[in-house]
Amino acid sequence: MKPFMKLYIPIALETLFTMLAGMVDTIMLSTVGDNAVGAVGTANTYIGVFIIMFHVVSSGMIAVMTQYIGAKRFGVAYQARQLGAIFNAVIGVLLSVFLFLFSGKILEIVGVAPLLMDYAKTYLRIVGGACFLNALIPIFSSYLRAFGHTKQPLAATVIGNVVNLCLNAVFLFVFHSGVAGVAAATVISRVLNLAIVVTASKLLVKANEDKERLKNREVFAQIIKVGLPSALETALYNVAMTLTIRFLNQMDDSGFNVTARAYAAQIANFSYCAGAALAQANAIMTGWRIGERDFEACDRGTKKAACIGICVAAGLETAFVLNSNYLIRLFTNDVEMISLVRMLMTIDIALEIGRVTNLVFGQALKTSGDALFTTVIGVIFMYLCMVGGTWFFGIHLNLLAVGAYIGLASDECVRAVCMFLRWQSGKWRAKGFIKAG
Repeated sequence: MKPFMKLYIPIALETLFTMLAGMVDTIMLSTVGDNAVGAVGTANTYIGVFIIMFHVVSSGMIAVMTQYIGAKRFGVAYQARQLGAIFNAVIGVLLSVFLFLFSGKILEIVGVAPLLMDYAKTYLRIVGGACFLNALIPIFSSYLRAFGHTKQPLAATVIGNVVNLCLNAVFLFVFHSGVAGVAAATVISRVLNLAIVVTASKLLVKANEDKERLKNREVFAQIIKVGLPSALETALYNVAMTLTIRFLNQMDDSGFNVTARAYAAQIANFSYCAGAALAQANAIMTGWRIGERDFEACDRGTKKAACIGICVAAGLETAFVLNSNYLIRLFTNDVEMISLVRMLMTIDIALEIGRVTNLVFGQALKTSGDALFTTVIGVIFMYLCMVGGTWFFGIHLNLLAVGAYIGLASDECVRAVCMFLRWQSGKWRAKGFIKAG
């Protein structure tokens, strides 16, 4: 088994390059206008709402694969990947057709600001129409990472992002195709990413040579045990975020507040990627150790990952605030916009500390098989704090985007405390798929 840092560093770099791609897209789109940035940020949020079904299998598949890999039962891990790929392929094609045909109606229903509508519709139709790529890339990338092959998903992401950057420049500055060009570049880069991880999984992982198999029904039930609550949590989070963004859209007719949120989120993503990578790497180690039934190492590793994540999040977010005047001018020179984004970034210090704690302990709980708890806690606090807080602080108290961020930060911090207490209780030790004896 690879040491933690050999897992973490490639995953962190992969996540970083993904975030950089989003930032580059935003910077390039800002040449079209602030409305284009706000529209694409909004459309991406709604795409996330409609691809939740992919998480039913992909999140559960990681827990099942890593535990069976830890127990040296590689054939069952391969079986889990096969089931995941088939399920996500079918759902992905159906959702791609739906988003392509009904993008305009979806945006009308959720109440996108009028000035953002045309841009958002174009982006949603193109990128949403190819969302089957979002369904399959995580399956094969997770399969590689579960077996310790983290460099290949990283290479796929880097190559895809370089292609995306080059195509963005061509579509925006040569063909002047605006949001449609950025969307097309995104789709093409994802096709390349998928081709690389599929090829790498076939060449590097030979788990199919292990002939052990369980009944498909049994393996799929184990996937669903983790995947369904995890997907429900993600679905409810995205619905809550959709309501939050709807409130942001209602704060003004120009999309000013929702655009400020998009800029602040792009900068905060650099801190988020460090925490997300820690959570992913620790989740793999958690699965391996639970498969080996080494619970003490699992407990120590998860707590250490959370401590590292808190220190990194606090340090990075503080540095971003101190240098905010320069960072925000990468996107816009509007003085009012700069002032608002700086305020959001200050609140984001608390938000990111809570989020990284929530991510590390939450992902470890899910990988252990204790996914239902994280969903129940999520349902309660994302709607009480995120949605309710956005309405109360943002609209009722007229704090606008600042109020929304107070709600977002309180949600992450409260859930982080709950995840830590659940982990500390040790109940996750009895939730694994592979029983002693």
